[in-house]
Amino acid sequence: MDSTETKKKNLNRMKSIALSVLGLAVVCFFVAHHYKIGWLKAISEAAMVGGIADWFAVVALFKHPLGIPIPHTALIPNNKDSIGQNLGSFVSDEFLIKEKLEIKLDEFDFATKATNWIKEDKNAATISDLVVENVIPGILKTIDDADVKNFIQRQFESKMQELNFGQWVAVALESLSKSEKQSELITEVLTVLATELEANRLDINEKVKTATPWYTLGVADKKIADGVFNGLYEFLEMAKEHDSSIRQKINLYILNFIEDLKHSPEMQQKISTLITEFTQKEEVQNYIGSIWQEIKDNVTTDLDKGSDSKIKSNLTSMIMNFGDTIQNDTIMTTKINTFIKVDLLGVLLRNKKSIGDLIATSVQSWDKKEIADKLELEVGKDLQFIRINGTVVGGFVGLLIYFVEQFI
Repeated sequence: MDSTETKKKNLNRMKSIALSVLGLAVVCFFVAHHYKIGWLKAISEAAMVGGIADWFAVVALFKHPLGIPIPHTALIPNNKDSIGQNLGSFVSDEFLIKEKLEIKLDEFDFATKATNWIKEDKNAATISDLVVENVIPGILKTIDDADVKNFIQRQFESKMQELNFGQWVAVALESLSKSEKQSELITEVLTVLATELEANRLDINEKVKTATPWYTLGVADKKIADGVFNGLYEFLEMAKEHDSSIRQKINLYILNFIEDLKHSPEMQQKISTLITEFTQKEEVQNYIGSIWQEIKDNVTTDLDKGSDSKIKSNLTSMIMNFGDTIQNDTIMTTKINTFIKVDLLGVLLRNKKSIGDLIATSVQSWDKKEIADKLELEVGKDLQFIRINGTVVGGFVGLLIYFVEQFI
């Protein structure tokens, strides 16, 4: 049962009780009249007068008693405009005062209350639910995919142009040259070259044969090819030896290249340009542009998991941690409370008349019957005690008058 239905039920119950008390007074009146009981008659008469008078007074606040348009009844619906105006003025003049507002805002401690609220797992989960179910999907639907892809590509290209890749390569090679990794890498490269040379021996023979003059009649082809192959192979094998002169020349070449690269803006620019041009190839640009689609697909897939969503779980944890962090930072909580106090106070004071006018206008816009029903629902239950008290007090007053009359 909702709140409105509960209030209606309680109101009708109290009306029934008040009517029952009045009914009891009526029954007592007929009993006293029949059996000639003077004191009971005095009580019941006064109780009926008090109960009926107070019933009239309570009903007259909200409607015409028995539907009869008696003057000065249905007071609330007939005077709702002035009530709204007075209520608006009362709120703006009595409550929206700087001194009173400052005291209330100081007592409120918004930062502590807010952080206490979001630190609770249930509340943090409520916020994260709102974000993952409404905010994020709404943003994803609103964003134009083509615009995002173009933005990512432009930003990537801009950042690439700002970077000095040549200097990075020089630093990386210098670090590599000071370790055993360089020697291992050179050996590995030479081994690969030797393996490839062996694998392409027949191709080398064909190339030599093609390049040999026709008048040799193919006699020297094989010797020349074997010479070329063996010379290259021996060169590579010698280069694998760490103390060989060829390896030393290779190491010296690398060191000179690193030094030139470290101090030569021209070489650095060439390497940076080479890498930048590579990133501008269509295949690379398409891959960069696809990053957004991958992100979007991953986010959508994760959100579809509901309670198992990692985004939701991480967001909930982040909100709770944020509450802890703020609450433990006295400087931040003071700043938040000061900001709320100053900002909210300024808004309220600047708009106090508008707030009062809003209250008055809102009340004036209500339907007469609607406002009467709403107010009766809110306070009618307590007003029924006036009827009950009127009946009971009236009865005691009647008894008192009866005894005074007998005494006189």
